Amino acid sequence: MTVREQLLAEAAKRVLISDGAWGTQIQTWGLGEADYAGSLGLTREQKGNNDMLALTRPDVIESISRAYLEAGSDILSTNTFNSTSISQADYGAEHLVRELNLANVQIARRLADEYAAKDGRPRFVAGAIGPTNKTLSLSPDVNDPGYREIDWDYLVDVYHEQAVALVEGGADFILIETIFDTLNAKAGIMAVKRLERELGREVPLMLSMTLTDLSGRNLSGHTVEAFWYAVRHARPVTVGLNCSFGAAQLRPHVRALSGIADALIMVYPNAGLPNELGEYDEMPETTAAMVRDWAAHGQVNVLGGCCGSTPAHIAEMAKAVKGLEPRAVPQLEPVTRLAGLEPFIIAA
Repeated sequence: MTVREQLLAEAAKRVLISDGAWGTQIQTWGLGEADYAGSLGLTREQKGNNDMLALTRPDVIESISRAYLEAGSDILSTNTFNSTSISQADYGAEHLVRELNLANVQIARRLADEYAAKDGRPRFVAGAIGPTNKTLSLSPDVNDPGYREIDWDYLVDVYHEQAVALVEGGADFILIETIFDTLNAKAGIMAVKRLERELGREVPLMLSMTLTDLSGRNLSGHTVEAFWYAVRHARPVTVGLNCSFGAAQLRPHVRALSGIADALIMVYPNAGLPNELGEYDEMPETTAAMVRDWAAHGQVNVLGGCCGSTPAHIAEMAKAVKGLEPRAVPQLEPVTRLAGLEPFIIAA
């Protein structure tokens, strides 16, 4: 079977579990500049450059990965949210993009294979690609609406560079996540499609949108439904939502997406909303109870956690959904579905 077929086969048996947060978990280690910078000789401060730890403190990345696998994760994402030349430019580390992606994905691949060998249950690796801090849809200059910091071809090349290294290092899927700009996501899709042509095989995609307000739109203005109609041509193996809000706020949007997407639904919310100190204090049992409700109503196929979530959150989710029937992917009527900022369906 192809890796797409393997994931679909596992998802037909049960609700699958992804992993949890990376950034907030790394913060619990209390690392200093020396941990991040190592002996790489970089000239800018590296503290906070979490992706760099795969080169300077791989024990941290391995420990967190192992904790999520012990908690029950079927899908392990890579610690590569900022491993693009755009994001690494802030740290003067653009020349290390390939090494960052390879080091991070190789840790995930090795551990996923180790745990699969123990019990025979497949573990999958999702090569994570973040949105960067640039946007193709909006101008950063309020006085010049037509201005863009980057263009389409440049962003496709940036994403392609990262995707090449992730797949070479052993990623099963490319996860384009925290999508605040649908056009950025399309550039990521184009990069992966280019890679598929180069390799002569499919590189399955996972897509995850992030909402910027409770109305259910991302920063580029698309509703959940419009976003799906804008990207469904890419045939992602999963589509869903992550970050921005906790499970309570995502409930209506999960329900809406579940009814229209002929793909697996993967949702990984924050552990609630941050408190006055910017910390996440929603207890694992609370988060698990809310996402269990989605599973019980047949709305999700894969569950995990984003900001503030811990291995304890993932373990509680795994326990909460054990034995529940997975969502059945709907067979949709073949009609023309289009999207501006709102969805538009042309009746047959």
